[in-house]
Amino acid sequence: MRTALFGTCALAFALSLGASAQALTTRAVTLRAADGVRVYGWYREVRPGAPVVLMFHQAGSSHHEYDQIAPKLNDLGFSTLAIDQRSGGPMFGPNLTARAFHGEVPYVSALGDMQAAADWAARRHPEKIVAWGSSYSAALVFALAAHDDRIAAVIAFSPGEYLDDKHFVRTAAGMLTIPIFADSAADSDEVTQARTILDASPSQRKTRYVPYHGIHGSSTLLADRDPLGAAENWRAVSAFLRSFASFGTAAWRT
Repeated sequence: MRTALFGTCALAFALSLGASAQALTTRAVTLRAADGVRVYGWYREVRPGAPVVLMFHQAGSSHHEYDQIAPKLNDLGFSTLAIDQRSGGPMFGPNLTARAFHGEVPYVSALGDMQAAADWAARRHPEKIVAWGSSYSAALVFALAAHDDRIAAVIAFSPGEYLDDKHFVRTAAGMLTIPIFADSAADSDEVTQARTILDASPSQRKTRYVPYHGIHGSSTLLADRDPLGAAENWRAVSAFLRSFASFGTAAWRT
């Protein structure tokens, strides 16, 4: 009887959480990077004080990369902040931050935009800030977390040494003891890069996920882009997030 009652209550809680997440509105916010660049972001708050996922896109992309993913994270109880980085484009939809720039923008310069997002989020979510990156930003989230101890976990989709310094990401990973989830496409080079980066980290809570069916970046979670693997890949990352959802920042870092 107790088991049945617990299951009923859990189901009711899950349904109510999902319903409330679907009812959330997306609020546009404007951030300022340290060099004065105006960074555009879109924020969905589940509740005050909830853990927050900072969502950073891949090259040629924008915050619209997460239009379908953010609501699923809200369903798990995480608020979300997705930004347009200065190194990006219209792959999924317009990138408002990148419009101020002409020509190619170095990937590493987007680190200032990502830091602005972390600073903004930290004022509203002092605990449980998760940095989520896709492709080049999956490389930069390691550097962001290495130099900002407010970041409690890293999720990296297709991380690699994409910058001029081919030891940049491994050096940053070597400074991290927080939980890390790294996903790669079903591609030998991506798998090797993710493994090399994770091996550099002394963290005891590392998840290296190699999908049976996977594509580059966070797109591996989108059924319209990865129809064979999206559902399974989503289960892997959501399990990682759930495993830390009931702990405070101190517990994530010890």
